[in-house]
Amino acid sequence: MNIGVPKEIKDQEFRVSLTPAGVGVLTRQHHQVFVESGAGVGSGFPDTAYRKAKARVVRSKKSLFEKSDLIVKVKEPLPEEGHFFHPGQILFTYLHLAANKALMEVLITKKVTAIAYETIELADGSRPLLRPMSEIAGRMSVLAGTHYLQKSQGGMGLLLTSVAGVSKGKVCVIGGGVVGRSAAQVALALGADVTVIDESSSCRSHLDDFFRGRVVTLPSYPDEISDQVKNSHLVIGAVSRTGDKAPHLVTRRMISKMQKGAVVVDVAIDQGGCFETSRPTSHSDPVYTVHDVVHYCVTNMPGAVPKTATYALANETFPYVQKLALLGLKRARETDLSLSRGVNTHQGEIVHPGVAKAFGLRTVNKQVTIQHEVGA
Repeated sequence: MNIGVPKEIKDQEFRVSLTPAGVGVLTRQHHQVFVESGAGVGSGFPDTAYRKAKARVVRSKKSLFEKSDLIVKVKEPLPEEGHFFHPGQILFTYLHLAANKALMEVLITKKVTAIAYETIELADGSRPLLRPMSEIAGRMSVLAGTHYLQKSQGGMGLLLTSVAGVSKGKVCVIGGGVVGRSAAQVALALGADVTVIDESSSCRSHLDDFFRGRVVTLPSYPDEISDQVKNSHLVIGAVSRTGDKAPHLVTRRMISKMQKGAVVVDVAIDQGGCFETSRPTSHSDPVYTVHDVVHYCVTNMPGAVPKTATYALANETFPYVQKLALLGLKRARETDLSLSRGVNTHQGEIVHPGVAKAFGLRTVNKQVTIQHEVGA
């Protein structure tokens, strides 16, 4: 199979989808790998490392797409990349289509089979390709929040970590999954007073055991969320729905009642965000304020630490890339249900129920019929 590794063009996105070691495995198995020049530089992989692994380094993104049966990326294609796709091509990357109707329409029009990292799901409900970036984003969310709590950054001038004779900073994490637990770990390590809110009683019990009672766990009742958000200095949004948009659990009214200079970090922004006041931001322009509350909503947080993130991601995605290359799409889907669950679009149709739901559609035998348009 011909496999393409484009250079990521999202703002300050320095990750790359395949390492030279992974490329070497593929080329030894007689696959042709095309790597766009400079794709791995941000992660510490020069073009020479890919050439040594027997990849063909190309300068033209257009040429790379034309020659490749399988495109392996990190982040969703941007509008300027949409016209490079061709019918029958396979795209393997983070997609978050529920919050990106324009991209969904491109993939359907071009009849691309789009497989999303974030919707590959094992039998136990876990999402192995989302986990490594969720762990990184969860940890980074608290570090970012700590930074923007500084007075010079527009925050209230509060240090989360405990100091003798001074009250601890209060952190509220909404969502107790991988992101939420990782955020709570860092916040607790800094010495903050930490509360995690989650709708699942089993999740709350697990977190209580994991943190040995040092973190308060609460159910996600609206009044409970409102009280915790109002009294917190840093709020982390860590809510996720497979394939679907994140629910707005924190309303504009709740934000308006927060302390001046408080900070919210919305890790769910790729899925539309779980704060009503959220909108996507970038590493170049990461924050804005609403009701004097600093909002950090960067859509590719792990892209800032590519030395860590590229390895963590490639370790998990490579077995799927290898399976697609060896078996082809049809056989790979037949032999791996988790991979089949990751398919979002195929032959001009949406085939993932979560994505279909986000656009007011319904799936019937893996086909989609229009019920109604949402927000048209």
